[in-house]
Amino acid sequence: MQTASVKLYSLAYSSARTYWTAALFVAGNIVLPQLAHLVPQGGMMWLPIYFFTLIAAYKYGWKAGLLTAVASPLVNSWLFSMPSAAVLPAILLKSVLLAGAAGYVAHRFQKVSIPLLAGVVLAYQLAGTLGEWAMTGSLYAALQDLRLGVPGMLLQIVGGYLFIKYLIRK
Repeated sequence: MQTASVKLYSLAYSSARTYWTAALFVAGNIVLPQLAHLVPQGGMMWLPIYFFTLIAAYKYGWKAGLLTAVASPLVNSWLFSMPSAAVLPAILLKSVLLAGAAGYVAHRFQKVSIPLLAGVVLAYQLAGTLGEWAMTGSLYAALQDLRLGVPGMLLQIVGGYLFIKYLIRK
């Protein structure tokens, strides 16, 4: 099991850097879903709107992650009507859970590893599935990410690890 030592930050809401960082990751969460939606069912399979939220929260703290988690789905929905208004609450819930879990794990362990990121993804998906089930009343709809989104979860874990470890080392 490989663990990487990386510099992790905890940006404050009073810092302009927090907002610039979040804006950069929101932009990533706008571009990546557009690319994923070029493939039929790409959004449901690759779960692209969560990718940069995970990285923002893990690398730069829960505050930058929370800004990214809330802004990304709202901006995407406003610009492209994806996610649709019907699923926006569930996606916002999962995004916020992801930001909280990633920020907590990064702060608690002060390192990045595949098992830690797998734990983050599993935590937000399970809690988000329960929350979505409570919101919609449909277990089938709530289980959609777990049924179809395994490639996206693997992308978040492996891609997130590689992105944090190699591309943003500072």
